[in-house]
Amino acid sequence: MFFTLLRQWLLTPVTHYRLFHNFTRQDFFGQFTASIGGWLWLFLTPVVHIIIYAFVFSYIFQVRAPEEFGQTRFVVFMMIGYLPWFAFAEALSKSTGLLLEKAPLITKVMFPVQVLPVVGTAVPYLTHAIGFGLLLVYLATQGLFSAAWLLIPAIFALQFLFTMGLVALISALCVFLRDLQQIVLLSVTIWFFLTPVIYPISMIRDESVRNLFLLNPMHSFINLYREIVLLGEVSLTHLSIIVPTALVSYCVGGWLFMRIRHAFGDVL
Repeated sequence: MFFTLLRQWLLTPVTHYRLFHNFTRQDFFGQFTASIGGWLWLFLTPVVHIIIYAFVFSYIFQVRAPEEFGQTRFVVFMMIGYLPWFAFAEALSKSTGLLLEKAPLITKVMFPVQVLPVVGTAVPYLTHAIGFGLLLVYLATQGLFSAAWLLIPAIFALQFLFTMGLVALISALCVFLRDLQQIVLLSVTIWFFLTPVIYPISMIRDESVRNLFLLNPMHSFINLYREIVLLGEVSLTHLSIIVPTALVSYCVGGWLFMRIRHAFGDVL
């Protein structure tokens, strides 16, 4: 039973490719429907956030990128971590209402509901991958490109799997526990400030406290992006954390979703 459900979860994008493709396309372009700004919001929203954080931390608090990153401007250092985080946070925030919003479809139609967590993760990552790609193009023109950059898609894919497992888990549990909607939104905010996105980990002087950050997978993801892009290096410590964490999250979250999906119709 375990391996049967897990196999169905793993093959979802392939088995239901047409449905997955149509839902993803509809949700992605639906973000800009009837919007005057249209595609402009795709770039404007993260840019505004980055400008605000850069002003507060670079200008007011005079925060600088760690010495090992050389003369890297803090805004660049921050953007490399912020854009992948933004995709992760948006996927988690929207996961709470993922199944609740599709209740009529789930309860009235024979529908492979496991497609929804995949789509719910793919759309935010596709959206913010565009911004991250443009940032990499800019940095490449500044002479920062190295062979290590070829690992970025692999790191991004692992982060995608890590997120998808959490989205599947949260969206399934929110069907039965509606209070999770508020808990998840609050948790994402707390998680953000416990992850060195808008500040370098070097600001924490106590080494024992810094080591506790290794328990936070997003710290390892973001640190890997910065090391690969700015230094052309890969930390084996962080790599050894994100690979099993991503696979466990993806498999466990997906299996649990598949295990309880038949009860969704009764509750919704």
